[in-house]
Amino acid sequence: MNIHDIAARCGVSSATVSRVLNHSPKVSEKTRERVLTVMREEGYTPNAFARGLGLDSMKMVGILCTDVADLYYARAVSLVERSLRERGFDILLCCTGNTLAEKQRQLNRLLEKRVDALVLIGSAFREEQDNSHLKKAADQVPVVIINAWISIPNVHCVLCDEREAMERNIRLLAAKGCRRILYLYDTLTYSGLEKLSGIREGLAACGLPEQKELFLKTPEKSIASARQAVKELLEGGILPDAVAASEDLLAVGAQKALKEAGICIPLIGFNNSTYGECTSPALTSVDNMLDMICPTAVQLLAKRLAGQEAPQKILFSSRLVERETFQTEESK
Repeated sequence: MNIHDIAARCGVSSATVSRVLNHSPKVSEKTRERVLTVMREEGYTPNAFARGLGLDSMKMVGILCTDVADLYYARAVSLVERSLRERGFDILLCCTGNTLAEKQRQLNRLLEKRVDALVLIGSAFREEQDNSHLKKAADQVPVVIINAWISIPNVHCVLCDEREAMERNIRLLAAKGCRRILYLYDTLTYSGLEKLSGIREGLAACGLPEQKELFLKTPEKSIASARQAVKELLEGGILPDAVAASEDLLAVGAQKALKEAGICIPLIGFNNSTYGECTSPALTSVDNMLDMICPTAVQLLAKRLAGQEAPQKILFSSRLVERETFQTEESK
């Protein structure tokens, strides 16, 4: 049955049935109940797309991430979806990979499906040069980016101060007497560049020189790649007295290589993922506050969809979760 069949059975107009579906207050309770009863009897399911056209809202938010298999992205998608669902929104999720062409293609696909807004998860969506596709999207719907900052009208950014987090890590390690701190990282997205700046600022603040051999970029973001990179570093006679990593899984790879070499030094990861609790000894890690960032991003989005003003940038401070691979005197 369609909406016209329901209207005929109830003896009302199609417009009245539409008002019932859209929860309009302009329908008497008696008429509303009659229409709903017929719908239940006939097992009628309204067409969401048709309703969206009538309301000019699909109650649908498009979410983009590069790879939902990544623990950080998976956690963020889960938190965003839960917060949106609580507000009556559904989601369409697209995993784009890291190429600009595919990011643009998937973004356009979501816009073609008439989503009400877009949430981009991760700093990989801030391109170094051309972000014109984000501007075009923001001309149509509100856009929220999690963990990156870009100044474009109708694009709102909610992120963690990862530069400050890395600077703090260096200060804490230096306070323990560490002077040759290995920084292990993979890609240099906006987030990666912020972390790298924090490392350099921390070294400068502590009067420590930048030693090129202690900035180690892994071929890929994986435990195996990090393990092999650190193993080769140690075999080459370069011996750090501490490790700070841009991702927990890189820290786990470093931990394996150090353990195989019989070396025990302070080690700090990043993201406070489940990797940290699965290692032995347990991994100290930076919590980049996804539990606060994601609901805040959805709250900001809800304001924009309601026609209200919202800040373009919200910055959260991180916290260090101290476990066995590093502890300050206060935490012992």
